[in-house]
Amino acid sequence: MNQIFMKEKPILPLVLSMSLPMVISMLVNSLYNIIDSFFVAKISEDAMTALSLVYPLQNLVMAIGVGFGIGINTTVAFFLGAKKKEYANNAATQGIILNTIHGIILTIRCILIIPYFLKIFTNNINVIDYGLRYSNIVFLFSVIITVGVTFEKVFQSVGKMVVSMISMMSGCIVNIILDPVLIFGLGAAPKMGMEGAAIATGIGQVVTLLIYIIFYVTKPMPIHFEFRKQLTEEKLFQRLYAVGIPATLNMALPSLLITVLNGILAAYSQIYVLTLGIYYKLQTFIYLTTNGIVQGIRPLVGYNYGAGEHKRVLNIHKTALCLAMIVMAMGMCICLFAPKSLMQLFATNEKTIAAGVTALRIISMGFIVSAISVVATGTLEGLGKGTLSLVISLMRYVIIIIPIAFVLSKWIGATGVWHAFWITEVLTAIISYVIIKKPQNHTVL
Repeated sequence: MNQIFMKEKPILPLVLSMSLPMVISMLVNSLYNIIDSFFVAKISEDAMTALSLVYPLQNLVMAIGVGFGIGINTTVAFFLGAKKKEYANNAATQGIILNTIHGIILTIRCILIIPYFLKIFTNNINVIDYGLRYSNIVFLFSVIITVGVTFEKVFQSVGKMVVSMISMMSGCIVNIILDPVLIFGLGAAPKMGMEGAAIATGIGQVVTLLIYIIFYVTKPMPIHFEFRKQLTEEKLFQRLYAVGIPATLNMALPSLLITVLNGILAAYSQIYVLTLGIYYKLQTFIYLTTNGIVQGIRPLVGYNYGAGEHKRVLNIHKTALCLAMIVMAMGMCICLFAPKSLMQLFATNEKTIAAGVTALRIISMGFIVSAISVVATGTLEGLGKGTLSLVISLMRYVIIIIPIAFVLSKWIGATGVWHAFWITEVLTAIISYVIIKKPQNHTVL
């Protein structure tokens, strides 16, 4: 097998063929996030608040697994494009070993931290109890997540996006089916409440990993995990982390942002904390779809960069940006014209719904322009320029938005936090454009 199609197939059909499976799987994953929250919200509003507070740590686990997986993905694709298959195999092998270690550490640390983490944001005993019951189970599956993500990124690096789609969708669908069964005790299953939601999530992740393993064992692919070989390639190790660490930070920064914003909003009312949690569940449907496009182009950028096809990399970037803007425009329209219907999926309290309607309409004003920074970070990661990608994410999730949110909240109240989102997206888009067009900062764009 070879991946020559990555540098010969026409750009638009190529980007669509690589991105569409990932967009579909991201949509299903987004649907799972929404349905999972929908069923948890049926337990009580305290349960939904607990889920919102646990989300940053859950996102941190995923961020570390996926972030380092991006390092694996781009490194493998680069070496395949440069026709250095042995290096590609070594990158995949080192990657799965290191990501397994990451998962073990995350399991221990998150379970130890979560009781103290929850108490930072609430003194509501019911919320803390729900949060602990959910998180103490869900974090036990951290190794499953990090290993599964490694398989995902290796399959994507060789263009097997359909395999990735099937595996991810299967896990999400199993999760969606099991949620009501285990939460409410349908059929012969016992009623498990928050524990049921956590177990359903874990089983879905196990299913995803098992399907990857089955495909790896039964279907030929150009990359192999070679555990018997000596894996002491220091430069390879450095390359994996050179992209993996910034990519991990890129994905972990939203957790930091949510944590800080929860702290700002909690001073006004728990309603705003809940509103922020609901928004982040809803925005995954939009941003994960765009992320599917980015996942599709990342190996294409890496492969063509390794093959010396620099002009082709530029065209791939432009095509992905146009597609991402279309997706974000659709998301903005939904949030502007149907915010109440979206909020009613997760809340029955009229004050919460009203706060959510205001938040969605204000935040969504920055959706379209945000495509510039989202695609720029993916392209830079594909080029192996993780530090530049991290600069953009730091601007978007920390350096710009947090001070603006703090100042505006003091000026006009909790609504100021919502305005900080779209202001940040505009400023970050400008910075992203400058970074990606500056000759000394890149090789091809």
